[in-house]
Amino acid sequence: MYPSPSLQVRTDPVQALRTELLDGLRTGKWAPGSRLPTERSLCADFGVGRSALRRVLQELRDQGLIVQKVGSGTYVSDTPAGIEPGIMAAAGKLLTIPSASPAEIMEARLLLEPMIVELIVSNATLADFERLEACCARSETADTLEEFEHWDNALHEQLALATHNALFVSVFRLLAEVRNSGEWGFLKKKIVTPERRREYEAEHRRIVEALKHRDADTARREIFEHIVHARTNLLGRI
Repeated sequence: MYPSPSLQVRTDPVQALRTELLDGLRTGKWAPGSRLPTERSLCADFGVGRSALRRVLQELRDQGLIVQKVGSGTYVSDTPAGIEPGIMAAAGKLLTIPSASPAEIMEARLLLEPMIVELIVSNATLADFERLEACCARSETADTLEEFEHWDNALHEQLALATHNALFVSVFRLLAEVRNSGEWGFLKKKIVTPERRREYEAEHRRIVEALKHRDADTARREIFEHIVHARTNLLGRI
């Protein structure tokens, strides 16, 4: 049953609804093409009104995450908006090959993540920034490394979603799949100490704050320095 007790304490009902839906879509709780709970049940579970629920669903629809069918219900999109299935399949084969090592993924992140800053500064909405701050807050209060990593991954996905560019969203989701591979996870468990976790959390906050102020130069620098820091900790080199 949702929302969870911890989510109720830390966020308002609309934010709890938004976070729960995004998390369910990101983790595959609802498979592509499957139907989401009815509007009536979502309103009852989260204690929100129909108009507030529909605003959240509109955000998800604008991001290409869901489709709504009159008289039928709300469904998870088969593919991100604007991305042809053939392109998605080709991209998946390219980015999830076994030879994509942690070093290669960090190189890709150093090139790609600073590139999305201009799109975020131009396209992000207040709701996008609220979701980014929610991810920061949830990672900071996480009790376990696994929970911290969950919200760390969610933050980076929300950065991609804040571009409102479906191609970037799909590419970053594929990168996330490789980041969650066995080799990567093993390395992270070895190097993410409580002190380093606090450092990452502070870096995330600085990134989000710069983006909220539409300060592209600062945000780009903070993202680059954060990835360099993470790569140094992960691989033992700058």
